[in-house]
Amino acid sequence: MKTCMLYVVFFSLACTTSLALKEDECEVCVKTVQRFADTLTDDLKKDTKKIEEKFKEFCKGQKNKEQRFCYYLGGLEESATGILGELSKPLSWSMPADKICEKLKKKDAQICDLRYEKQIDLNSVDLKKLKVRDLKKILSDWDENCDGCLEKTDYIKRIEELKPQYTKTEL
Repeated sequence: MKTCMLYVVFFSLACTTSLALKEDECEVCVKTVQRFADTLTDDLKKDTKKIEEKFKEFCKGQKNKEQRFCYYLGGLEESATGILGELSKPLSWSMPADKICEKLKKKDAQICDLRYEKQIDLNSVDLKKLKVRDLKKILSDWDENCDGCLEKTDYIKRIEELKPQYTKTEL
């Protein structure tokens, strides 16, 4: 009987820890919820309807990944669905952003699929080790193109030509 009870306790602990967010998981959600929560006053935090109204206002000024997050929650006019209650209720209880995102992940897993793009430090990276996709992205971020580029070496050569214009060299 004791052994069975130990298995139950062990299994429940294992399930609980597996639901917790990993360090870089849900980064857009956590940062956006935290930024939004920081804009709320104490009396606003008591009313879930006011929180939802403020979130919709907050979403109007968002771009890129944060805007996509707002879309998933129903904070934009063009949102197909809305799970704002899953945000407003926990915020009214002063639940931390990471715990709110854990709850949101259970409702819609794609919320945690949103990730910020990692910036490449061109002063320290070996361009030869990057994928062509990453090399193309560097050029795209600079609003440059590589006419006639067929090989990886062509992209690297073009980036090296443009690098002095777009990077600050450290002395």
